[in-house]
Amino acid sequence: MTKDNKLALVTGAAGGIGSGIAQTLIQNGWNVALNDLDSASVTALKDELKKEATKAGLRLEAISGDVSKEEDVELAFETITDRFQTAPDLLINNAGIQTWKPLLELTLKEWERTLATNLTGCFLNTRCFAQHAIKNNQGGAIINIGSGCNKLAFPQLVDYNASKGGIEMLTKAAALELGPYNIRVNCIAPGAIETPRTKSEAGDYQASWSRLTPLRRIGLPSDVAAAVLLLVDDSATFISGQTLGVDGGLFAQAIWPENY
Repeated sequence: MTKDNKLALVTGAAGGIGSGIAQTLIQNGWNVALNDLDSASVTALKDELKKEATKAGLRLEAISGDVSKEEDVELAFETITDRFQTAPDLLINNAGIQTWKPLLELTLKEWERTLATNLTGCFLNTRCFAQHAIKNNQGGAIINIGSGCNKLAFPQLVDYNASKGGIEMLTKAAALELGPYNIRVNCIAPGAIETPRTKSEAGDYQASWSRLTPLRRIGLPSDVAAAVLLLVDDSATFISGQTLGVDGGLFAQAIWPENY
């Protein structure tokens, strides 16, 4: 995107992949609106990145809210437009949660909470972003953060699997309908990415996943952020409705007998 004063909104920005994307965008000339349910954490991230943004002559704002609530999403966009005097050019739908439970033990409340955050939140932000972009005739780009379970089911993550699979189809449907308004919609599906959350999922997360990944390493938030830059580059303006795996080849491989 060649527009001066480019503005990105990153949901779920307070940690992990979200904060990595936000920092990379700042380093590449983007003003950034940080959005997260955790008000204290997103404010702390703003304070952490503020010096870097100011040095580059960029604006940075932190806005707390629940992506699953229509009123919170609409208020976030109104606040962003008021503070930056422009609507976002880029939306990163990153906010997400999960429940580690077998299907037979998963409660309806847990299911609904995950679907509301991951899938409904993606829908609400996509719709609001598009409404503002169309009103201002500015076009734009949306990048949804999916997962390897967009296409392969992960054990004991029933709600997460369903939400991420839904995000991939929402990506395609949104790309179809928003394309005539010059709004591109794509999905990034990370593989094993080391964040504070994922490190707590296994005794040795790096060793467990690097041996399964063809590139023999795990990913970092910076790897996902690099894919974001690729999809918002001016050379990618004809790419829409696609899912880009950032997984070191992990989900390209079939299950295969070792001694075949």
